[in-house]
Amino acid sequence: MQEQLMEAIAPYRDRVDYLEVRLEQSESTAISFRGPQLDAVNRSFSLAGGIRACHKGGWSFVTFNGLDELKDRIEEAVVQSRLVGSEKTLLADVTPIQDYVAVELGRDPRSITLAEKRKLLESYNQLLLDYDPRIQTTMAGYSDRFGITYFVNSQGTCIAQERLDVTGRFGAIARGEGGVVRQGFESIHSRSDYDVLTNIEDRVKSAAVRAVGQLEAKSVKGGQYPVILDPYLSGVFIHEAFGHLSEADGIYENPKMQELLTLGKPVAIEQLNVIDDATVPGLPGTLKYDDEGVPAQCKHLIKNGVLAARMHNRETAGKMGESPTGNARALSATFMPLVRMTNTAIESGEHSFDEMVADIDEGVYAVRMLGGQTNGEMFTFAAAQGFMIRDGKLAEPVSDVTLSGNVFQTLKDIESIGNDSVYAYGGCGKGGQSGLPVSVGGPHLRIKNVVVGGR
Repeated sequence: MQEQLMEAIAPYRDRVDYLEVRLEQSESTAISFRGPQLDAVNRSFSLAGGIRACHKGGWSFVTFNGLDELKDRIEEAVVQSRLVGSEKTLLADVTPIQDYVAVELGRDPRSITLAEKRKLLESYNQLLLDYDPRIQTTMAGYSDRFGITYFVNSQGTCIAQERLDVTGRFGAIARGEGGVVRQGFESIHSRSDYDVLTNIEDRVKSAAVRAVGQLEAKSVKGGQYPVILDPYLSGVFIHEAFGHLSEADGIYENPKMQELLTLGKPVAIEQLNVIDDATVPGLPGTLKYDDEGVPAQCKHLIKNGVLAARMHNRETAGKMGESPTGNARALSATFMPLVRMTNTAIESGEHSFDEMVADIDEGVYAVRMLGGQTNGEMFTFAAAQGFMIRDGKLAEPVSDVTLSGNVFQTLKDIESIGNDSVYAYGGCGKGGQSGLPVSVGGPHLRIKNVVVGGR
């Protein structure tokens, strides 16, 4: 297949500054329950791709659904880029690569019947429904997807990469006295093995346990508190509030962001280290090459409290005079690659959870995330669960815990970093491409003077 694609672009090499073709062949299954009802069953096979051409700084992007139309679509992409280009093409240099990246499989979901997958999911959904009479409804979803993406460009790169994703998502909604409604969620993911979803009754049930457990929680009293974030919430915080700011396509044409995010600038306590690492085995954001054929990397975005790097595609790296970082990612071959995160995390520190709690007279322990939003350097997050901390110990559960602030002030207000660490599955959205597989991670974090809002 790679040879066929290379032959297809060969006649156009001299007509544009840059040309690439991505072709993806995939097969997938999705099953979902909503309450006691089977909501959807989908089985699909796809062969589709995208072509990007660049000439004098002008980009075009054209999709196709079969190899019989490939030649016409390449011609279309080339003509369009020549129409819009009027400046200079600046792409960071990358050594051409030829490679085939295979998946090391455990139990292949393609060998499991649709009936067996449905039966497994139905059993987990029933487990949630039966947990407590206050469970009003449930959501249970299963998906698997195996794909091979072929990538070739006019500079000699020729790569094929296999990818498997197996995912289970589970949710429960509980209703208590006075119409109080609480939610709990759990997700499980593997890049290699269907069996990650077998014998996980306790993990699935935890979604219902959290939902019901929060029914008796009283709304937290708004104010400023020392707050401890659990590893899931600290990972989401660093992804949403800081990670997106570090994507260079939002920096290189924005003078304000260039000033805020000058490399070498201290932005956090000295003990803080933040990484984006696409090389960690088996995580959702792990890859060998990004969607521009650039090798994946581990890079410190913050090193010892100082801004050390940002995430690039080849164009942003070329325009900013920096090196590409392997962060050009697309939801599928029919979407344009954008600068995106992979596995983004805070590195572990030195403190145990007990040490972090011990000297807090009154504070809040915030657990997981229910929702949130960011606006530049400002953020607001809603925790899925909360507990008061009183006299150095966890106390009563509290609800409606929202955390807000300025990300750069918050990074300087970190008081201690836990010696534990967790990576969690996530689906990232940007530029109309939602659900891109990523991981968020980190240890427990203790932060002072956090604005906490209740109902």
